Amino acid sequence: MRLTILGGGGFRVPLIHRALLADVAEDRITEVTLHDTDATRLAAIGRVLTAQARGVPGAPRATATTDLAAAVTGADFVFVAIRVGGLEGRVIDERVALAADVLGQETVGAGGISYGLRTVPVATAIAERIAVAAPDAWVINFTNPAGLVTEAMTRYLGDRVVGICDTPAGLGRRVVTALGADPHQVRLDYAGLNHLGWLLAVHVGARDVLPDLLADEVALHSFEEGRLFGADWLRALGAVPNEYLHYYYSNRETRAAARDAAQTRGAFLLDQQRRCYASLADPAADALSTWDGVRTERDATYMAENRAAAGLAAAAHDAGTGGGYEDVALAVMRAIASDEPATLILNVRNRGALRMLDDDAVVEVPCTVDARGARPAPVGQLPAHAAGLVCSVKASERAVLDAAAGGSWTSALRAMAIHPLVDSVAVARRLLETYRSHFPELAYLR
Repeated sequence: MRLTILGGGGFRVPLIHRALLADVAEDRITEVTLHDTDATRLAAIGRVLTAQARGVPGAPRATATTDLAAAVTGADFVFVAIRVGGLEGRVIDERVALAADVLGQETVGAGGISYGLRTVPVATAIAERIAVAAPDAWVINFTNPAGLVTEAMTRYLGDRVVGICDTPAGLGRRVVTALGADPHQVRLDYAGLNHLGWLLAVHVGARDVLPDLLADEVALHSFEEGRLFGADWLRALGAVPNEYLHYYYSNRETRAAARDAAQTRGAFLLDQQRRCYASLADPAADALSTWDGVRTERDATYMAENRAAAGLAAAAHDAGTGGGYEDVALAVMRAIASDEPATLILNVRNRGALRMLDDDAVVEVPCTVDARGARPAPVGQLPAHAAGLVCSVKASERAVLDAAAGGSWTSALRAMAIHPLVDSVAVARRLLETYRSHFPELAYLR
């Protein structure tokens, strides 16, 4: 089988490749095509993959191209992992928002809206191309904002596109470990949108054991989300939120931490990756060791501002526990290719899973995945406080989609102004005007 990775020069591509190398299934991926608009980055990541595959029997054959049509034609699976505007764009998203005293995170609030407005037109063009050149391909979207971009792509690919994120799986894994439960005997009740979801129940047989966790102070402080949100707040919610809810529940504190930081997360990653790709350009460099060292540093600093806002130590994040987004993607491909059903938390069309949203809204819920694709499983309904937030953020996402489809400045303004983390129409207007002045990709808004 053939896998095409769009954004194949991206820093995290070797993680996908590593998961493929470990796969020994009969119907595994045998050919990987990397596509990117930046040939230099493609070459650099290609060197990492070559080093990583050395000595591995049956390693997938890897090729690279800057031709999109050639990349997707004939693919069985297509991963979409693009970044419109690059990390330079992320830095602008962050700095413009912080200058207006609102959150600039790349998927949440003003920064996420700016990112979505310039990404959706590109993602939909890619979806149109895949629908023509590879109509039987299954498309797995990694591109952020993942739920929004996946919903845009469903308009051309229907249920043949799913969005993935490793955050729900990581949350579930940490909670199950804190409970001391057997992961093979557990069913998780999780629901929401990408980066806006809650673990509502943990079923072991017929019993929900989440209340046991919420009553156990020691267990709650044994994992990342328990430390990040605090035991009292988790008990008040009666659920365990996705870590990205920290931007909503502690918005004032995370904004202050971001302002006080020496540099934004995007600026840190930009500096780091410039050094990394410059090193990888040297043919004499140990490509795999260079990349792996940078990856370790990157993981150790993940969500550092949130941990600072919560008063946690810099090394508190649960890193290196496995089961990252590459493993979620591999599990999706394996379930589809082998027709062996698996239950995975994915971003798919709602189809009645959450009653407050229409069927075409992309939500993040447990899904049954097999040769027919991913179908949302029934989930417990969200409590009122969560349902209200989901509806509000989905309305903002829908306005982004309207703006991208029609080039509407008015829709873009609505998307920015109604988002829960942007507290003023006047601020929303200034943000949008400033973002358009920085990004030629937003010139379509009229």
